[in-house]
Amino acid sequence: MALYIALGLIIILIFAVIAIYNKLIRLRNTVKSSWSDINVQLKKRYDLVPNLVETVKGYAAHEKSVFEKVTAARSTAMQAVSPADKARAENMLGDTLKSLFAVAEAYPELKASANFTQLQTQLQELENNIEYARRYYNAVVRDYNITIESVPSNIVASLGKFKQEEFFELEEPEVERKPVKVSF
Repeated sequence: MALYIALGLIIILIFAVIAIYNKLIRLRNTVKSSWSDINVQLKKRYDLVPNLVETVKGYAAHEKSVFEKVTAARSTAMQAVSPADKARAENMLGDTLKSLFAVAEAYPELKASANFTQLQTQLQELENNIEYARRYYNAVVRDYNITIESVPSNIVASLGKFKQEEFFELEEPEVERKPVKVSF
């Protein structure tokens, strides 16, 4: 009788380990898939930026340094691989795009251009899609990391050499926490 109980417990333990391992695999693949989704959105953004720069160039040809900065930031962002590197590069690209739009503000005929307006709308939609993909990715990473750290799945995770994943944070936390300066 004791042999059957021990055998039953071993079988239950084996099924539990298999279930935990499969859950870790599923979560890890979801992390990879969601990171791929972010890269797809960022690629669309990278493809849109040159069109935006060329449109602004047509109206503000003498703003060469702004165009060079945007191009360099785009190149850096395209080469970044890890979430941390990608976040730093994306922050830099976002800052340079802000300067590009600041240049556009000085040219009313550019702001009225249908092509520029369409590109600006597409960029805004892409930014929203990137934000959605980033939030989803970070939620999946959170769930994956919690599972890796929780008992008893942490035992299976260490045996299976599962490693924690990085979050994809576009804004530096200290930048977000600075108080807003208002002056009249």
